[in-house]
Amino acid sequence: MNRRQLLRATTALGATGALAGTAATSAAAAPSAPAAAPNRPLRVHIPLFDGVEELDFAAPYEIFSAAGFFTTRPVEVRYVSATGARSVTAAYGTVVRGLRPWAPDEADLLVVPGGGYARRDSPGVWAEIDRGTLPRALAAAARPGLTVAALCTGVMLLSAAGLTRGRPCTTHHKAKADLEGQGGRVKNARVVDDGDLVTAAGVTSGLELALWLVHRELGSDTATGLETMLEYEARGTVWTSSPA
Repeated sequence: MNRRQLLRATTALGATGALAGTAATSAAAAPSAPAAAPNRPLRVHIPLFDGVEELDFAAPYEIFSAAGFFTTRPVEVRYVSATGARSVTAAYGTVVRGLRPWAPDEADLLVVPGGGYARRDSPGVWAEIDRGTLPRALAAAARPGLTVAALCTGVMLLSAAGLTRGRPCTTHHKAKADLEGQGGRVKNARVVDDGDLVTAAGVTSGLELALWLVHRELGSDTATGLETMLEYEARGTVWTSSPA
């Protein structure tokens, strides 16, 4: 066990004890975790592409991966590509290797990051929209049992796929007018949960998106345990279409 794993495991044990008998705090409004087979993994796929924003994909990956320390349900997280197993170069030069092939039928959650929306002639969201491969793959992925989520300008990839039209959603503040112009019902919230479509605002909101989904899928103790480990409290409003 390396130092990072040891720190996580130690913090997980401490947080579990500290949380016994206490109520959830910042994510307390989340619905109860759905009844899922306890031994069936929660499968999270994060699509990457050239020009993707580092924090957009790293924050959710960290949270979903660490969630396994706070729940008995297995959690599997993988980076995937709609253009086959490959490497990508992110917005600030980080190279991510070993991406897995696109397989949304093997996922429970698809979490789409953004990046590069302000640079129309550079790698990023615009290039992916122009190419069309990822939007088409996202449109075809929708099925019962799959939640499609996105943060920041990754939501514009969902918009290009036709998944946000007529539905409550949000995105980075500089892209909200575009999202609304393409038929999205834009909400002024940090996270917008419309059941099988969950979206979040700008770059750092990937933390809130992932914590919210962890709470929704794995329960409040898992989410608050993660907050303790990360020394981070989820902030901002979560708009949800579910009854209170």
